[in-house]
Amino acid sequence: QVQLVESGGGAVQSGGSLRLSCVDSGHADTFGTMAWFRQAPGKKREGVACINKDGVARYRDSVKGRFTISQDNAENRLFLQMDSLEPDDTAMYYCAAASRKWILPSLLSEEYTYWGQGTQVTVSS
Repeated sequence: QVQLVESGGGAVQSGGSLRLSCVDSGHADTFGTMAWFRQAPGKKREGVACINKDGVARYRDSVKGRFTISQDNAENRLFLQMDSLEPDDTAMYYCAAASRKWILPSLLSEEYTYWGQGTQVTVSS
């Protein structure tokens, strides 16, 4: 049974950094594609970054150059290094996974089957 668990969230000041981690505690096979999403209060969930098991990554425009997604395929771990954080980055961050590998990974939430419970990131100005 897949169980995605996120960690690493917290409260930082603008310009600070955080590193999010996600681990699957129950899945035996490697996921084809994994991603980070976020949802701020009153807003829709949005894709932040995604990566397939070959290492092809995509980012939403607002985080390019500031966030880096990476993975450890052997252990089904996903990471998100977030630098130069801004107040607009404040949200609940979710890890997501799909069995399928897309040549160009997707930032659409409907493409992902498995979801974690989220970790809160708060950035103050």
